[in-house]
Amino acid sequence: MTIQEQLRQRFAELSPALQQVARYLLDHPAEVVTTSMRHIGLQSGSTPATLVRFAQHLGFAGWPQLKAAFVADMGLGGEAYGARAQRLVGRAGQRDLAGEMFAVQRRNLQATQDQSAARLEQACALLEKAGAVHAAGFRACFPIAFAFVYQYRLFRAAVHLVDGQGGTLEMQQRAMARGDALLVASFAPYSREALQVAQAGRAAGCQILALTDSAASPLALLAHETLLFTIASPSFFPSVAAGLALAEALVELLASRAGKAVVRRIDEAERQLFDSGAYLPSPRGG
Repeated sequence: MTIQEQLRQRFAELSPALQQVARYLLDHPAEVVTTSMRHIGLQSGSTPATLVRFAQHLGFAGWPQLKAAFVADMGLGGEAYGARAQRLVGRAGQRDLAGEMFAVQRRNLQATQDQSAARLEQACALLEKAGAVHAAGFRACFPIAFAFVYQYRLFRAAVHLVDGQGGTLEMQQRAMARGDALLVASFAPYSREALQVAQAGRAAGCQILALTDSAASPLALLAHETLLFTIASPSFFPSVAAGLALAEALVELLASRAGKAVVRRIDEAERQLFDSGAYLPSPRGG
């Protein structure tokens, strides 16, 4: 259970003074990681002694330990893949490892919906206003960017994948212009290329939409809009399943807002895929 889930579950048992702290931390989790206890106290209207008492009430030795729990929740602490793999190997032969994975993925999807569903409309508005839309994701986040571009291109032409294939990253970045939008996906440990593309897009005057794991991530700090997804996994590597679901939800909402013309464009794109032989014809019974 994450520290934010604990705060929500235990909120009713807290005194009014501690509820005031909990409410602020739930509304501003990134500030716990990026600012001082003094700043949190000033913003929440609480004394340092109250913040320490709050941390101890939750079972932590003090404020630094509570802060570390927020860091871990946001994926900023990190644990080496090898160490996670060692634990996994140690569980060889245990039953229902796959069941555990699916259970974690269901929780990831729910947490991602809770964090980001309310911000999808703002993200859509950012993309819809753009002259062109660029999308970037590297390594494990490449499928997120690719799926977004593949689906969005079915009803909007000016959507471009920034993947740096053949050493063309600099050239693709030069195509970004003021008034465009850039979607960038990455999670901790963050991709150097993702941050580079986000910085280039910001310098070019693009509106930045970050799909990331933390409101304190380097991408979120550069972005005009941020959609968060959860990467928890019992395996050795973080999960991108919720990030893919978030990209699909974004395209679904964009299509629903595009009006009747979107139906014609999607019909035409699908027909071209069949006519070109890219899609095999559906088998017929008989």
